[in-house]
Amino acid sequence: MAAFNLTTFDPSPFILMGIPGLEAAHLWISIPFSTFYIISLFGNFMLLFLVGKEQTLHKPMYLLLCMLALTDIGMSTSVMPKALCILWFNLNGITMGGCLTQMFFIHAVSVMQSAVLLTMAFDRYVAICNPLRYTTILTNVRIAKLGLVGLTRAVLFILPMPLLVSRLPFCANRIIPHTYCEHMAVAKMSCGDFTVNRTYGLVVAFVVIGFDLTLIALSYSLIIRAVLRISSKKAHQKALNTCTAHICVMLMSYTACLFTYLTQRFGQGIASHVHVTFANFYLLVPPMLNPIIYGVKTKELRDKVGKYTCR
Repeated sequence: MAAFNLTTFDPSPFILMGIPGLEAAHLWISIPFSTFYIISLFGNFMLLFLVGKEQTLHKPMYLLLCMLALTDIGMSTSVMPKALCILWFNLNGITMGGCLTQMFFIHAVSVMQSAVLLTMAFDRYVAICNPLRYTTILTNVRIAKLGLVGLTRAVLFILPMPLLVSRLPFCANRIIPHTYCEHMAVAKMSCGDFTVNRTYGLVVAFVVIGFDLTLIALSYSLIIRAVLRISSKKAHQKALNTCTAHICVMLMSYTACLFTYLTQRFGQGIASHVHVTFANFYLLVPPMLNPIIYGVKTKELRDKVGKYTCR
């Protein structure tokens, strides 16, 4: 056992490589990364400011947008500060505790965001299929409770991940070919059996994403059925327009999430630098574009932005 330098609780830090094979270009890669991160923070904090400041925006739909903005800030901020330290200053080290903490927040916020997108789909279903009861079914208090349920689910599903990784033995090789501590990227560094980690990760992905996507698909099938029954072409178009922003955000988030997840586990033929770059864009591009999409498609938000920028 000693010959393999096997230590379950070795205090030695992990080394995050950054983007494997593109180390010489790290400084150039940091330019779009930092730009996207700054735009993401600005857009999402602007959304939070507008909704908090304007009494007329204290509605369920905008409360959901605030939840989405918080998950966007959480996703990008759990990764980017450390990633930029790697790209700018070559500060690759991260402690076991820091790595497990980052792992928990990345995956928990991702699961929380899926719950928010599901709740937004339900919001659109009620608004189109049962508009007369919208204000009684979806109150601010009820939306807050649904958000709390989503947060609780995220914590309960994701907390076992870092706990399972903390029990794995790690040998001399502690170099992670990534910019952040993704669950399976860390587990693969173990010189022990990580079958439980792999299985649990798959179960969580299929249960959470499968459940949420099934309910979202059900909501939109009912929405489409209700829209097709509308005789007025103008009302038909208006109903579809209310869903456009959510559909764009949902497709962007789930497509990037599934690609990143599946390539980490099954994409042996995909070059490491392609996977890692895409994984970082998944945590940067949707958070940057979400407030822009909703700002463009939602008239009330456009008006409020104009109110503060044209003073």
